[in-house]
Amino acid sequence: MALKNGRKGLRDFLWTCVSILLGNSMLAFAIAAFIMPHGIITGGATGIGILIGRFLHTDVAVNVLVLNLLALLLGYIVLGKKFLLTTIGSSLLYPVLLGFMQRIPGITSLTDNVLLAALLAGGLVGISVGMVMRVGASTGGTDVLNLVLHKWFHLPVSVFVYLTDFLILGGQALFSDSEQILYGIVLLVVETITLNRVMLLGQSQIQIFVISSQFELIRQKLLVTLNAGVTMMMVETGCAQQQQKGVLCVIPPRKLYAAKELIQSIDPGAFITVTQIKEVRGQGFTLERKEQLLKE
Repeated sequence: MALKNGRKGLRDFLWTCVSILLGNSMLAFAIAAFIMPHGIITGGATGIGILIGRFLHTDVAVNVLVLNLLALLLGYIVLGKKFLLTTIGSSLLYPVLLGFMQRIPGITSLTDNVLLAALLAGGLVGISVGMVMRVGASTGGTDVLNLVLHKWFHLPVSVFVYLTDFLILGGQALFSDSEQILYGIVLLVVETITLNRVMLLGQSQIQIFVISSQFELIRQKLLVTLNAGVTMMMVETGCAQQQQKGVLCVIPPRKLYAAKELIQSIDPGAFITVTQIKEVRGQGFTLERKEQLLKE
């Protein structure tokens, strides 16, 4: 058991490292290839770095590195050592990768279509940030600032996310034309949609709740035929006020059709509700399922 847990811990650690590396590489590529060449406004530490570069004519990657180091120092002082250890990887890795991506020959001329660049950048940024966040890490920069403000003022983190991004985008808008601002809005919309999709990738499931007089047979068939987990709940019918059991079952989306066909083949009049749920954790999903012998 200890060896198995050790292997799982090593596998999780390696997956975290790979996700942080790939996520930051993709983020740096999106910034260097699509956002900076077309002057599309963006938020976060990159947006501040671009804004500073306009005033001081300094390299954006260097600006982002300095900002991330200052954010790390602030995070260490306010949030503690544990936060520093989980954030330092991306904070140092991303500026280095951005500087590397900027020096790839021809990277700034991949497309002349600004709308295409905004769409591709939004998608890539959403995927990259989602990959990093799925393993519990952070891209650093303004994420740290938002968490610090949350601790100081006890308001939701989302409030400070919107506030800081609004200020950063507003600062860039002063030096951008109307089209660049509109393309920036397109980028943020695509980024938000993609990020939400990536965060829920592989976790969204379908919940079925069944009320039927044949609840015992339905329970058996769902367990044996579909190999699905089932929970029985005590219910009372509204009209007849009869006490009976309801069947609660959570399954992957691909099994929905088979589950409905199975239930209706047993009881065509069964009352069925189907709900999409965002995440499921526990035995049978994020933990190994315990097999049990079922009596037919």
